[in-house]
Amino acid sequence: MSIVAAITGGIAHALSLAFGMTWEIMWALVLGFALSAAIQAVVSKSEMTRLLPDDSPRTLAIACALGAASSSCSYAAVALARSIFHKGANFTAAMAFEFASTNLVIELGVILALLLGWQFTLAEFVGGILMVAILAVVFRAFLTPELVEAARSHAERGLLGRMEGHAEMDMSATGGSVLSRLASPRGLTATSHYFVMDWAAVLPDIAGGLLIAGALAAWVPNSFWEGFFLVHHPLLTKLWGPLIGPLVSLLSFVCSIGNVPLAAVLWNGGISFGGVISFIFADLIVLPILNIYRKYYGGKVSLFLFLTFYATMAVAGFVVDVVFDALGLIPASRNAKVVEVHVSLNYTTVLNVFFFLLAGVLVIRFFRTGGTEMLKAMNQPIEASDAHTGHGPAIEKRIETFQDEHHHSATEEPVTYMCPMHPEIRTGTPGRCPKCGMDLQLSGASTENG
Repeated sequence: MSIVAAITGGIAHALSLAFGMTWEIMWALVLGFALSAAIQAVVSKSEMTRLLPDDSPRTLAIACALGAASSSCSYAAVALARSIFHKGANFTAAMAFEFASTNLVIELGVILALLLGWQFTLAEFVGGILMVAILAVVFRAFLTPELVEAARSHAERGLLGRMEGHAEMDMSATGGSVLSRLASPRGLTATSHYFVMDWAAVLPDIAGGLLIAGALAAWVPNSFWEGFFLVHHPLLTKLWGPLIGPLVSLLSFVCSIGNVPLAAVLWNGGISFGGVISFIFADLIVLPILNIYRKYYGGKVSLFLFLTFYATMAVAGFVVDVVFDALGLIPASRNAKVVEVHVSLNYTTVLNVFFFLLAGVLVIRFFRTGGTEMLKAMNQPIEASDAHTGHGPAIEKRIETFQDEHHHSATEEPVTYMCPMHPEIRTGTPGRCPKCGMDLQLSGASTENG
């Protein structure tokens, strides 16, 4: 009976720690995703390929800006990078976009500041830019035309990864100033759709990261972490942290912002400052994503990406550690918020209630404007009839096919049906939008609810 009680108590302790961290960061998650959704609602994905033609510093800066304005879902970032590379973007620029999409986004910075401190947020953004610069140098030295051609050849096969549909969907509002686009019915709807779909994309990683962090905090003693991270050897710790951090991340299976709670546990356990940063960087080399690289670009290119990404992340983490230590910006104490649940009337509770209400408004608008169909299409950009083979027409081909099939009715009858998110998709018969999967609605009828 005592063994059962001990096991039950240990599980309860782990769950309490997981929920405690969830409660602390929930309002920040909603805020970060809402801001990210608003940015995506006014930044068109269709321009990315044109803006990323080479690996010049200007193009890489644009790639970083576009990445920072996109979804923080690692799988969506990897899928979108493959998509823009396949359409003609430079390979290095596509990888820079991928790095920025997971390391320079708003929600990551907010959660880092809340759980670990503002120094980690600053280090993440500085290190993210440094990592892109290092990657560009490494690629110029070692990325051969043969590797790029092999990557392009595999990319053209269209093998499925994850979040393919989410990466391809473009619901951004166009025309007018940024504020007018954002405040328009279409802008509000696009914001709600990006908000919910981003949540749906990263929720498994966030939940998994919180549960694993709670379990590690509850069940693994600090003495283990101190020995593992060589805490009692200051010089070795600085070197070891950035080297081991990405490898721990690789084996955690958790990516996107779900690895931040794990980073908090590792920081309290004794990993170096640079080790935390390189651990967070490494969500793009977790095992499931390495397997997606293999599908997208082939075995040889995926191995090249793993080795260069790992080296880049480790070097960037070490440099950030040295620079921040020299500037006195590394926190003296290790008090990341890994706490048991304690709900009381304080600023956290007030903020959580307010942002829960905001999330509720966005979720309601999402479902009232055809969001269910968007969710169904997140992982299936390829026609169902071709999905089992891993091949099939891309979304552009779907649009062409759709327009060909409806050409007769569209030319002989008045245009009566259109997509509420893509008004250029019009036809004389009912159906679904080939871009987003939403039901076409009667032209002239209200396409926005609420």
